[in-house]
Amino acid sequence: MVAVPESRRPGALQRLYRWAAIVAALVVFAGFAQTYYLKAWFGTPTLPTLVHVHGLVMSTWFVVFATQVWLVESHRIRLHRRLGLFGAALVVLIPILGIATAIEGARRHAGPPGIPPLIFLSVPIFDILVFAGIAGSGLLLRRRSDFHRRLMLLATLGILTAAIARLPLDFIRHGGPLVFFGLADLLILACIAIDTIRQRRLHPAFGWGAAVIIVSQPLRLWLAGTPAWMAFAGWLVG
Repeated sequence: MVAVPESRRPGALQRLYRWAAIVAALVVFAGFAQTYYLKAWFGTPTLPTLVHVHGLVMSTWFVVFATQVWLVESHRIRLHRRLGLFGAALVVLIPILGIATAIEGARRHAGPPGIPPLIFLSVPIFDILVFAGIAGSGLLLRRRSDFHRRLMLLATLGILTAAIARLPLDFIRHGGPLVFFGLADLLILACIAIDTIRQRRLHPAFGWGAAVIIVSQPLRLWLAGTPAWMAFAGWLVG
């Protein structure tokens, strides 16, 4: 693949990443405020230790992503690369903890009401696998900054579904997967549209990365109702 030249106005593109990091952090905080960050004020049920660890690691990812964006904007590339080693460790740790937490949640019937736990299990597991694939690709392509930064942005936005589903808005809570995924996709497509307009072409990383995220959504919903998935999910949950 041929590297796509970056815009001659890097400040405009950097603002895109800055605002994307801010929006992602706000969505995560708003979505999990009642059940995690501010649960002491809302009196929500006690969470298992595994969920706390998972929440801490995921929160750290969004903090690290925002910090990395700031370091690049500040031209502190050496520190950005050093922190990237910690980010790489998170890319390994997040799928392990995420899948374990999803399985434990299915055992506790912690998913949305009205959806059988084994069926819903496909949603978080696919979220985690897609995140791992895109973020891992971003790490492999870290020497190609145009690919690296876009893939890391996609990985971060693509894993917002769980936070969006928990936003305290009725149309979201009752909208089901179509709304959860749709809002996450809107954020992704908005970033891609801005980048494409600035660059005057669709960057390949955004093209195939967004395709993987969006195509995986109906695929997991279809797969969740198959006997093969039910057997596999039953085996996972034990």
